[in-house]
Amino acid sequence: MGMNTDFEKLITIGRPPNITRLFPHSQALIVSGKVIDQAMVAKGKAMTIAANGRNSFVIRGALQAAQRADAVLLIEIAKSESTYCPVNFFNIALYVDSVCNELGITIPVAIHADHYGIKSKEDISYAKMEIPSMFGAGITSIAVDASHMEDDKNLLANIELNEFIPGWAGLETEVGEIKGNQGLSTVDDASFLIKGLNAHGIFADWIALNNGSSHGLEASGQGIQVELTSEIHKALEPYCVSGAQHGTSGNNSDKLRAITGTTNTTKANVATALQMVSWGLEVNDYGNALQDANGDFIKAEGQGMSGEMWERMTAYADEHSIKGGNYKKLNLPFEIHLCAQDEKIRGRMVKGVEEFVYNMLVNVFNAEGTATLAKEAILKAGSYDLGPKGRKIEDVTDWTREKIIARAKTLDVDKGPDGDFDD
Repeated sequence: MGMNTDFEKLITIGRPPNITRLFPHSQALIVSGKVIDQAMVAKGKAMTIAANGRNSFVIRGALQAAQRADAVLLIEIAKSESTYCPVNFFNIALYVDSVCNELGITIPVAIHADHYGIKSKEDISYAKMEIPSMFGAGITSIAVDASHMEDDKNLLANIELNEFIPGWAGLETEVGEIKGNQGLSTVDDASFLIKGLNAHGIFADWIALNNGSSHGLEASGQGIQVELTSEIHKALEPYCVSGAQHGTSGNNSDKLRAITGTTNTTKANVATALQMVSWGLEVNDYGNALQDANGDFIKAEGQGMSGEMWERMTAYADEHSIKGGNYKKLNLPFEIHLCAQDEKIRGRMVKGVEEFVYNMLVNVFNAEGTATLAKEAILKAGSYDLGPKGRKIEDVTDWTREKIIARAKTLDVDKGPDGDFDD
């Protein structure tokens, strides 16, 4: 069976129904998040990048890198990012599909709705409307993040929303809000969430923990706590759930290799680093943007956007009192200006991202060759739906609404301080 015949078959059987309906003539292999996770599990001790596509240059660069590395990839955007980026839940699949077709990208890629935040009961009723629309627009994987709420409400929100998520789609759940070294997740609260979902026949592909990471610029402190992550993943092994690592930007390569090698993490979210690299800012080897004595970012000569454009951007930032991590809010107003630069400048913005992502995939995350493994899995299953990794262990009668509420009161947890930890 030749490559072309194989690829034609993959396009026919490997793309979920929402994708085939949206892009009937496409040659882009957009797949469920389950395919990505299971390819990493098949390779073993491997994770891939979930690239937050805050601008079009990040999306192009990440896809080119994954193609070069023969690695699977997720392109994602978070609910909060949709408010300050040109990319959102309803156009991200359009971006990815068109870039894949234009550049001849043949690796399997999933479209992930990251941090679909649920902070109150009102959010749940809105989500019941919005989630089906997001899948209608080409999302193939979702992170239901009700981690801002108490443990019982988090679990109950996940159960209530599950019927609105297609069974074939990738599913991430989250325990412990991402807030650096405060309010760390425990074996207790992570197990409570996964066991409760399992009882209701819901098998999450990933769990995101608060394991010491922070969103945005991680310049100090301990960063990701590898031993804690490993301990929680070990406790969850019977439930066959992988880890999703948030706040990867700014953690050094050795720490990320340790996460890859000693935990069950298969997905690493990278947002801030890719944005900074695409702009051409000076970053250290793990993507943390460097700052001068005044706390200003440093533009690298001959990389990323033009010097003139950087001056325009910083002037705008000063005028609007935008500093540090809040430079992310420049994505939306500047996308059209960045796209207006000449081809050479746009090309080097994309190339910077490509080189950074390629190095992470191949030299840090052990993701090389996972695209081939994913394609083999789809062909073997003969379907876009690889099914869950887990099976039902818990008894649903132990996990009624009343018992969930009662059990949550007995958990050993520390939620840390209140505050705005969105990114």
